[in-house]
Amino acid sequence: MLSRSRFLCTALALAGATLVSAPALANDAWPSKPIRLVVPYPPGGSSDIIARSIGQLISQELKQTVVIENKPGANGNLGAEFVARAQPDGYTWMLADLGALAISPSVYTKLSFDPSKDLRGAAMLAYSPHMLVVHPGVKASNLKELVELSKKEDLNFAVTATGSAPHLAGVELARVTGAKWVYVPYKGGVQSVQDTVAGQTQVLMNGMLATYPHVQSGKLKLLGISKETRMPLIADVPTLAEQGAKGFASGTWQGVVVPAKTPEAIVQRVNKALVSAIRSPDVRARLTAQGAELVTMTPAETDKFFNAERARWRTVVQTSNLQLD
Repeated sequence: MLSRSRFLCTALALAGATLVSAPALANDAWPSKPIRLVVPYPPGGSSDIIARSIGQLISQELKQTVVIENKPGANGNLGAEFVARAQPDGYTWMLADLGALAISPSVYTKLSFDPSKDLRGAAMLAYSPHMLVVHPGVKASNLKELVELSKKEDLNFAVTATGSAPHLAGVELARVTGAKWVYVPYKGGVQSVQDTVAGQTQVLMNGMLATYPHVQSGKLKLLGISKETRMPLIADVPTLAEQGAKGFASGTWQGVVVPAKTPEAIVQRVNKALVSAIRSPDVRARLTAQGAELVTMTPAETDKFFNAERARWRTVVQTSNLQLD
């Protein structure tokens, strides 16, 4: 028969073992239900294109349904807040432009969450440069001519979302070249592209995945790309840096984040599934043909990138005095 003291010690030991093993058991059982993949932008943009390209492959890898949900609003911040507030159990992810997410703390004065504290990187997937395009009726065939024209005529610059990466890329390009635009804000990249195609706006910077098809069809005229070096896919198109905007580079960095307290073991499994899906031959070929470059990173590398982007764009925001409520 156990003494009272030995009984208490044994009970505490068993309880401790149970507490230690519970997370491990939960991780081992994961995933046991459908996964929600949030895209914080309207359908048809770069993030949405990638999410729908890999969703089925992730389902096959994890043997669970992946439900893609578009939750647009506030330049992606509504969807990001939803994920930041979700249970950190590995069942809610967000696929978005992580560069744009890194900008939010500098632009929005009343942001209801802190991306650097409430979210953590799971994987980086792809990069595509911004394309500087104009309506075919604009009488400019390169950056220099566009800058000169902007000083003579009112040119409407379509802003995919106020405070977004393409918006700040336009602000920075104007700063380094002396161009003058009239910024016209939209709630997403799709509408801004449509209005530029229609001629309601004349100038646009946007991710290549969502913009290149309109260049190929002749509905938009491509003046340059915001990459440090030319792209083999469009080797005859000069970079903006080549055309006088020295050192200028920007683009959309598509990656996945999860709630900050998601267990490390689950985050690593999320990363493995995502990298496997994006590297599959069919997805690689499809995205490469549309101008995306596969850039995969570990969770730690993704967080490091995110921190670097936040510091970089903070300087641009401070220079432009752009602040939003």
